[in-house]
Amino acid sequence: MAKSINQVILMGRLTRDPEARTTTSGKTVVSFSLAVDRAGQDGQADFFDITAWEKLGDLVSQYLTKGRRCLVQGRLRQDSWDDKETGKKRSRIEVTATDVTFLDGPSGDTSSSSNNKATAQDAPKKDTVPTDIDDSPIDLSEIPF
Repeated sequence: MAKSINQVILMGRLTRDPEARTTTSGKTVVSFSLAVDRAGQDGQADFFDITAWEKLGDLVSQYLTKGRRCLVQGRLRQDSWDDKETGKKRSRIEVTATDVTFLDGPSGDTSSSSNNKATAQDAPKKDTVPTDIDDSPIDLSEIPF
């Protein structure tokens, strides 16, 4: 029998600042939402609720803010409950993050300049060409594999 797989990878922008809270057992949990643009459909996006626990959650709340791009890897989790007001059965699916990669700088820009203009620091450095290369043939018996 094949193993089950529950893995999701999302890349998008935070729709709100991360919200940190502590469980009764003292664990940190951070919640945030990610907007992921739909490929080929201009202006449309899917929205995902994400939770990050303990150290990962601390890093998310410290470094991410609304509008920042990130890549989230995790697993899907479904919660079900009875709505106290209406009595109806409710459910939602959220992503429990196992890894979050920060994709841009603190200002939300992908460049190092805050006003998106090139500066002297952004100018490409001149490449150096090594001149002391030995052009003798390679002895294949010296290769260890």
